[in-house]
Amino acid sequence: MPDLRSRYLGLSLRTPLVASSSPLTGDLDSLRRLEDAGIAAVVLPSLFEEEITHASLAVHGALEAGAGTFAEALDYHPERADYAAGPDRYLELVAAAKRALGVPVIASLNGDTPGGWLDHARWIEEAGADALELNLYQVAADPAHPSALLEARDLELVAAVRAGIRIPLAVKLSPYFTGLAHFALRLTEAGADGLVLFNRFYQPDLDLETLEVAPHLVLSSSEELRLPLRWIGILRGRVKASLAATSGVHSAEDVLKVLLAGADAAMQASALLQRGPGLIIELEAALARWLEAREYESVEQLKGSVSQRSAEDPEAFERANYRKTLRSWSSPTPR
Repeated sequence: MPDLRSRYLGLSLRTPLVASSSPLTGDLDSLRRLEDAGIAAVVLPSLFEEEITHASLAVHGALEAGAGTFAEALDYHPERADYAAGPDRYLELVAAAKRALGVPVIASLNGDTPGGWLDHARWIEEAGADALELNLYQVAADPAHPSALLEARDLELVAAVRAGIRIPLAVKLSPYFTGLAHFALRLTEAGADGLVLFNRFYQPDLDLETLEVAPHLVLSSSEELRLPLRWIGILRGRVKASLAATSGVHSAEDVLKVLLAGADAAMQASALLQRGPGLIIELEAALARWLEAREYESVEQLKGSVSQRSAEDPEAFERANYRKTLRSWSSPTPR
């Protein structure tokens, strides 16, 4: 039986299979089902910057309620439960998940300004999280903000959080950086222990009845794997960080591909939402069969064996692949 163990963010995982942030990881019952199915680690849903801002305003409003009325009420403060908001519930989820599970629990913060992130990162660490995933989700939509400014702000945020916590720190980023490889290197220099590739931008749609912008959620498919696959193959061995693939990991073949490219973890969200925790059992069994059939002794032996540095044709990860792909098309035979 091949050894399926992997190391991600310095954490020892029984397999490379990790449940990415999704509604499934925000509920204790589904977290337990994921663990029972064999998941190696879980990433909790993100605590969003907007939730923190909303909570701060709610607390401020509660504390100011009744101010300037009767003198007898000036020492009155509402009970904390009266204004408990997003961050408090999130910390409770972290603590409860850590108590209930035997696998690593990775918390997630989603925002793009330093603000109170350092405090929240510390509180998450105190709540028992084994690691923190900092989700850099932003759309560079303001033409007055140059890319260098946006990247500098992200690096400042990562460095501040890294300096304030002791647990491992991963950064989940988008592929939309002009010099992605260089920015990945800068992130590791700022203190990132791991990189999660990639964030999915959920594009809005227009409702023709209401003439309003409407949210539109489409789950990923295996076709989306090629983007993280390419960049994991390029970054493997070039950055001193763990690498995790997300967006498009649906099948055992997808898991094997990202491991061959150099990933330490294969994260699933959409696939688990579609097929449930039982998918983990299928993926683990198929992974073991493939390794055994090809006489691999372990996942570690497999990792990165087809990365850019190990591939016979390293340019296939870069420009040459573009040319070859265009030339590979052949039109269907007319009936």
